[in-house]
Amino acid sequence: MIKFQALDPAVPLPVQLQEDTGPITVINTFVVPAELADDFLKIWGEDASFMKAQPGFVSTQMHRGFGGSQLFANIAVWESSAALLAALSNPEFHQGAAKYPDGIVTYPTAFQKVAVEGICGA
Repeated sequence: MIKFQALDPAVPLPVQLQEDTGPITVINTFVVPAELADDFLKIWGEDASFMKAQPGFVSTQMHRGFGGSQLFANIAVWESSAALLAALSNPEFHQGAAKYPDGIVTYPTAFQKVAVEGICGA
């Protein structure tokens, strides 16, 4: 099963999602051993299909580090923190998370836009 860790231990994702705000961008960094990369991407694709069907979902993109990196980063946009919390609370989401093989660690963190093209306060 995938292991969830807080990138910001002072404010982990479950704490962030208690604040009703939006839109939000979730940047979820994964550490995936090379031998698990294909399985990871297959399961993530299934999870992405589930999330796309949830109310409040806007978009998602998976990125992969190169040059031998074990890092992947999913960047997902949601209309609100409440919409994401509802999706994450769905039992189907937990069933999907249980499919990931041991050895994968994820660091999900939610963000709000504060600047556009170098202009703060956007």
